[in-house]
Amino acid sequence: MTTRQPKKRMGAKDIAAALRTRIDNGDIERQLPPTRILVTEFETSPETLRQAIGILRAEGRVTSHQGKGVFVRRVKPIEFAMHKFERGNRRDDIENGIDDWKAAILELGRIPSQDTPTVSVERAPANIAAELGVEPGSFIVARRRTRRVDGEPFQLADSWFPTEVAFDTPLMDEKDVTMPGGILANIKDGQYAQTRKVDKLRAWTLNADESDQSDQAERLGLPTGSTVPVLRHVRVGYNAAGMAVRCMVTIAPGDLNTLVYEIED
Repeated sequence: MTTRQPKKRMGAKDIAAALRTRIDNGDIERQLPPTRILVTEFETSPETLRQAIGILRAEGRVTSHQGKGVFVRRVKPIEFAMHKFERGNRRDDIENGIDDWKAAILELGRIPSQDTPTVSVERAPANIAAELGVEPGSFIVARRRTRRVDGEPFQLADSWFPTEVAFDTPLMDEKDVTMPGGILANIKDGQYAQTRKVDKLRAWTLNADESDQSDQAERLGLPTGSTVPVLRHVRVGYNAAGMAVRCMVTIAPGDLNTLVYEIED
């Protein structure tokens, strides 16, 4: 006589995987079924189901709305051509307030927008100081922006400048500023115009335990504990004299952004 093995109960990861498959297949298009239905279907507890949905939320696949339910997060990603961005004949449209980034998004058939920039004078953290070639702790100017595509936060674009570059210029204005060829080419007789740029790219997940990364996650609308990988793109611009005049750090969620480089022989 054989003993019937009890049915193995699904854990939170198993339930998350099952729901993930349904979302990817289009079986769940807009909203997850109510909790009571899923608890019955998966023969689980409300707590285990909450953990499963928490996994999907951390991955950026769903969002929860109090009293309304859990909704599938469907945001169409972009392929952003970094080799064209801020190079050659820039696409700045001064009359319509469209800078090179917005022009690139418009070329993709999407709607670009930027939150109002914030500007501050602060002490240079060690990593930014190294890129700008200044002493850690010395004063620099930080200009932070959240860039949106179709209303959704897609990228953070935070730039740091030596004070001698930014002081008494539109870089200190907390508003969108569009100039032909970029701001640096139009201030202080063009002595800080960028003639060379160096790009560096890394990937990781944002750590909510570190204050700066927690702030970045919040600005991007990522939930606490998010496991969505992010791309950290650093572009350092140099003027004709070889001085580092800007360090721009772009933080881009990996599920929304593919950064493209076209290399010519």
